[in-house]
Amino acid sequence: MNGSRLSSRRRLLPSLVGGPGETVDYKNTSLLRRFLSKRGKILPKRMNRLTSKQQRLMTTAVKRARILALLPFIVSNEI
Repeated sequence: MNGSRLSSRRRLLPSLVGGPGETVDYKNTSLLRRFLSKRGKILPKRMNRLTSKQQRLMTTAVKRARILALLPFIVSNEI
């Protein structure tokens, strides 16, 4: 019974790059923000639907963008 439940689960395709010409780069902050939570944390690959290789590329790009101050390390919700 457990095997039939797994086989009926829908497989989702990895979606790292949104469109043609869009690459994983630390300068592409609009793409990198899609993989961050509201608090600025990097989301896990099971939520991003990425492969392991894509998750590693995205993580390094986010970390480089943070060091160069293109992305914030934390997002403050102060009013």
